[in-house]
Amino acid sequence: MANQAGSYAELCRNFRWQVPEHFNIGVDVCGRWAEDRSRFALYYEDESGFTSAHTFWDIQRAANRLSNVLAALGTLPGDRIAILLPQCPETAIAHVAIYQMGALAVPLSHLFGPDALEYRLGDAGAHLAIVDETTLPRVQEIRHRLPALRHILGVGAATGDGIKRWADVLELASTRYTPTLTAADDPAMIIYTSGTTGKPKGALMAHRTLLGNLSGYVCSHDSFPQARDMFWSPADWAWTGGLWDVLLPTWHFGMPLLAYKGRFDPGKAFALIEKYAIRNTFLFPTALKMMMKAVPEPKAKYDLDLRTIMSAGEPVGEAVFHWARERLGVTINEMFGQTEMNYVVGNCASRWPAKPGAMGRAYPGHRVAVVDDQGQVLPPGELGEVAVHRQCQDEDDPVIMLGYWQNPEATAAKFVGDGWGLTGDLAKVDGDGDLWYQGRADDVFNSGGYRIGPSEIENCLLKHPAVANCAVIGVPDHIRGTLVKAFVVLQAGVAGSPGLVDELQQQVSRHLAPYETPKAIEFVDALPMTTTGKVQRRLLRAREEGRLVNAGEPGQR
Repeated sequence: MANQAGSYAELCRNFRWQVPEHFNIGVDVCGRWAEDRSRFALYYEDESGFTSAHTFWDIQRAANRLSNVLAALGTLPGDRIAILLPQCPETAIAHVAIYQMGALAVPLSHLFGPDALEYRLGDAGAHLAIVDETTLPRVQEIRHRLPALRHILGVGAATGDGIKRWADVLELASTRYTPTLTAADDPAMIIYTSGTTGKPKGALMAHRTLLGNLSGYVCSHDSFPQARDMFWSPADWAWTGGLWDVLLPTWHFGMPLLAYKGRFDPGKAFALIEKYAIRNTFLFPTALKMMMKAVPEPKAKYDLDLRTIMSAGEPVGEAVFHWARERLGVTINEMFGQTEMNYVVGNCASRWPAKPGAMGRAYPGHRVAVVDDQGQVLPPGELGEVAVHRQCQDEDDPVIMLGYWQNPEATAAKFVGDGWGLTGDLAKVDGDGDLWYQGRADDVFNSGGYRIGPSEIENCLLKHPAVANCAVIGVPDHIRGTLVKAFVVLQAGVAGSPGLVDELQQQVSRHLAPYETPKAIEFVDALPMTTTGKVQRRLLRAREEGRLVNAGEPGQR
């Protein structure tokens, strides 16, 4: 233990960021590896069983073609291009092409409904969207309300009037392209976060953000890369977890990964890990719980060679932690971060002890503390908000976002004291420097690995003529960790019924995303309100926790 603790202290003390003046994500994750035509980058499989394999050379040539197509359509450095695709080769190609142009990628979930898409596409001012057959109809539905959106590029079966087909336009484009010289601090991506009040905010990320994620990535996968390492995660590439925790850092090291286009299934997950000899994975606690219940003795059924598992989004819990260690032979390294400042806290079982239930320690290069409302660092044992400082050892932390897109007020409010960036998560720190999660400081919650804010769901429910008011919270669930629950006040004369519950659920699933759809809806006479008219969601959460305790079930962590 002492040696491990010393190793951790030495690791942090000697760590320094190596951020060059000029840096481009596209060149870093693909261009510099493309000369080796035999170096594999991506293996792909979909639910139908179709498979393909792609070298970095393949990806780079396709990205060069796409960059030339985008340039011909008027894309300039700084322009925003939306990517509405699942895990597939075209998604990765699009990211490389956009970054090497100096344009900004705007990744959006293929699960988003029209309302969610309209706000984000409009707020970003995207002038081009890359879609597939599932996302195209939703974009077409709102296109007339998005004057900045001039072009749509369709992948696969996404065709129609005014839609440019990916295969057709790339076939005619040159495979040669000279990347734009970008500074490390130049913007590269707008990725939307979930908020508690108002609309979701677009976090503006720099090219250097990738470098800022690397110390945590290397540690959480116990000195990645090692010989034969091969990565896969079901995390959606439209989110921080899929991009900054999987695709981009894996390719930074020139290592291969698997893309699987299909719904998560625990048996299929084990089959993929076996088939592709997956050594490294990022699995949300919900996925791990499903896998544990479906296949309690995985090594008796599958030939597995897993080396590392990282998990994030919510606490793993002791049962899953011990199952992975005993039945998979892997110690799960939990990780904590958020879009604005990702991969800042976690474990590295090979360098310091992982404590079941703990968030972990600050990864090298990040200054993390528990602070009060004024940004004063609190001593061990005291409850406060997890915060990340803009600097560590007198160096700027490259993982910190540039700011919120066109929202300087929200950017200023994110930081307190002398540069502490607030995460909105409450924790206590112990004497070893390990953080222990205590809940949310605001109303955002995690469900099934997705970070969910109540505002959009509530606004969607309020559009139904039967709804007078509503509030959305996360409630404990033994499988997903947290479920979406809505408390609904009905209009006078309207009675609640199972049919109305179905209507409200369908309304949300139509306009937002399936994971935002309330799994439970309770009709109430009134909501707890402050004197200024704000819903007190914390009282609703407390009411739910009281119900669980009275029912003899454990409350929410």
